[in-house]
Amino acid sequence: MKDRRTDRSGVVVAAALLLACGAFVAYGVLGTGDRNTGTGATARPTAVATYDVTYEVLGEGTADISYRGAGGDKADVATQVGLPWRKTVSVPLGASPIVNVTLGEKGGTASCTLAVRGKHVQRATATGAFGRTTCGGELAAPSGDAAAEGARRAD
Repeated sequence: MKDRRTDRSGVVVAAALLLACGAFVAYGVLGTGDRNTGTGATARPTAVATYDVTYEVLGEGTADISYRGAGGDKADVATQVGLPWRKTVSVPLGASPIVNVTLGEKGGTASCTLAVRGKHVQRATATGAFGRTTCGGELAAPSGDAAAEGARRAD
């Protein structure tokens, strides 16, 4: 008959190996630190300052409207929008706010306005069939409090 002690030692060795393999897998999946730098610091997205921009198109009828949205790098488009129309978005600093208005073949009159953080920046008017107008502006570089406020909004 076999010694029970020999059987137990095999089970203990197998359990130890299984535990070690589990620890390596857990480390690989959960991993601590930045593997590229080995510093132990994890990469955090940087906060981007944003400003509230309000676009408004006044008039009657419908228009096609494109505007710089929250993404900052591409235009959002709304087609055959009933007027009046208003939209407030958070635009990242460095992306100039802009709204383009195009009237349909029936024409009419429509005016766009642009406000940054509640302050009027520009107003323009389109008239006639397929009339077009654009309102644009620049976002001022943030100063102390504005930069902190924009960073808080980005979080």
